[in-house]
Amino acid sequence: MKTVTPTELRANIYKLLDEVLETGAPLEIKKGDKRLKIVPVEPVDKFQNLVARRDVILGDPDDLVEITWEGEISLDLP
Repeated sequence: MKTVTPTELRANIYKLLDEVLETGAPLEIKKGDKRLKIVPVEPVDKFQNLVARRDVILGDPDDLVEITWEGEISLDLP
């Protein structure tokens, strides 16, 4: 959670409010030994910011189901 002073809030209020709305992360304002929090009322869908990357898997995605790791790792734990 990001923490700012009232002076920083005053100087950057629009940028900080946009950041809260985009990320959904609360903003804490610290005034002396007291704290306030700005949070979005509506939950933010973080998946809406993902970019589709259709070229990440080269080949047939169904081949990934058949991958085995038995030869790669040793699970002999003490």
